Amino acid sequence: MGHHALVDVTVDCEVTEGCSVKIQAELCEVNVWASANDFLKLRDIRSANWDSRRSVCVGRAAGSPVWWCSDGETATLLIGPDDETWDMSLTVPVEVVDEIVAQVADAP
Repeated sequence: MGHHALVDVTVDCEVTEGCSVKIQAELCEVNVWASANDFLKLRDIRSANWDSRRSVCVGRAAGSPVWWCSDGETATLLIGPDDETWDMSLTVPVEVVDEIVAQVADAP
């Protein structure tokens, strides 16, 4: 389990079921489901600048797509129909996304 600024990351991958990623902070928890290959698309999170409309859609949470973007220091998950009209968001240090990618890459 990774620890970044009071944010824990837990990755659980099953070959047939895909992966679930739990991002847990003191005040909230988000569970995202996607294939391992989709999570590995987040390797380039630092280039997914929302201002340039370069967000990356990876996974689902709360029944909605999850759009990931970054300003270089933080990463934001925008959960909703698209990256303009999301229903909820979560901002974490960009290293949390690095931890997700590392754990998914190491999963059996």
